Amino acid sequence: MSDDFIPYGRQSITAADVEAVCEALTSDFLTQGPLVGQFERAIAELSQCKYAVAANSATSALHVACLALGVGAGDIVWTTPNTFIASANCALYCGADVDFVDIDPQTYNLCPVQLAQKLDQAQSAGRLPKVLIAVHFGGHPCDMRALYELAKAYGVHIIEDASHAIGAKYKGTPVGQRYSDICIFSFHPVKVMTSAEGGMAVTQHEHLAERMHTLVHQGVTKNKLELETISPGDWYYEQQVLGFNYRMTELQAALGLSQLERLAHFIERRRSLVQRYYQLLSGLPIQLPGEADYAFSSWHLFPIVLNEVLTEQRAPIFKYLRDHQIGTQVHYIPVHTQPFYQQRGFDWGMFPVAEDYYKRTLSLPLYPDLTESQQQRVVAVLREALDQAVIL
Repeated sequence: MSDDFIPYGRQSITAADVEAVCEALTSDFLTQGPLVGQFERAIAELSQCKYAVAANSATSALHVACLALGVGAGDIVWTTPNTFIASANCALYCGADVDFVDIDPQTYNLCPVQLAQKLDQAQSAGRLPKVLIAVHFGGHPCDMRALYELAKAYGVHIIEDASHAIGAKYKGTPVGQRYSDICIFSFHPVKVMTSAEGGMAVTQHEHLAERMHTLVHQGVTKNKLELETISPGDWYYEQQVLGFNYRMTELQAALGLSQLERLAHFIERRRSLVQRYYQLLSGLPIQLPGEADYAFSSWHLFPIVLNEVLTEQRAPIFKYLRDHQIGTQVHYIPVHTQPFYQQRGFDWGMFPVAEDYYKRTLSLPLYPDLTESQQQRVVAVLREALDQAVIL
């Protein structure tokens, strides 16, 4: 890859981050030490939630969140088709079935109107979902109150997949604080902040936190309050359920804690770059992503949508950008169109809004260390690509 290549996203690592990881590396604990607990408490405080459970990835956190809510064989989980496959796969890991709800054409998030219609139909058919996984696409919160009121009326649990949305707010409060049972964050390198790999589940419910913590740690407990009547010594432990080795390491937690100190700066910088994109991209034959009046986006992604007349030119435009060292990407190929999900009965045409969005979208580079000159270069190359597409 050329030194001139501008990726769509990348981590921002400082000397302080490196020092924090090195300190953890030379400490007494590489795993199961004090830093993971510190990171959990810090994310719980940020989210205004009582409990947080760290995991080695957001996918793992989604899996144990589903299990904590009792998802299993015979159940159904609904999510959006406009997401990464993990938002749906986590239900399949539990033996449940998956279905999708189409998206809102403005926010690209799961649509409350579509959800209301589908819930009514599902109730009539006796096939209501057990859990709805609402994905805050690109860092923009879903309309959580609308989703919550619908879910509550039909007895459906909610998981917020906020993998894109650490630091985002819904109606002035952090995502995950009020309108869901569990909320999940991701710390993958291209996300708003990173722990290299890692995820976190936050909740207001003690029993869900305890269940997820046990599942992340192999189904094993060493809780002295639980074991004091039977434990012969400090070496004693019990496996109470079938769990997983989904633990976060001390190294990941050290990096996450260090990054968390700059989270406000990361989001401020992203929002500044977004405002600049609005100015630089004005007048082009594209639809720009917006921000609803209820939302404070953390802007993980900046997805543009080509005008309909350019639909067939998306691939040449993508190639032109890549050939000129601009790391555009497509977020996302609708989950229901993946070969694996087509084998499960899904196909093109089932969720037309998400499909239309996919056929015309491109994500432009957006990350804190993107310079203004690099951003100008992104826009200049995009203009060239669009000019050529219009001529064709």
